[in-house]
Amino acid sequence: MHRSLRFYTIALVLAAIAMPPAPAWAARHNKTEATQAPKKPAKVKVKRQRSSSAETPAERDRRLLRECKGLPNAGACLGYASR
Repeated sequence: MHRSLRFYTIALVLAAIAMPPAPAWAARHNKTEATQAPKKPAKVKVKRQRSSSAETPAERDRRLLRECKGLPNAGACLGYASR
């Protein structure tokens, strides 16, 4: 009697592991989709405004060309020393 009880217990455990309850998983998946918060709208890209005292890109190019003459082509002068 002990052997048959042990055999049926092992067979039941193996069957429970081998066949997960698919409807229960599907119901859980649908429930989590329904309870999730709605998606947030896309972030608005904020355009940065320059200070009135800041130099323009053209002014910066001219300044770097002037300041980097004869200096090593590195750091802030990268690309401006060889012109």
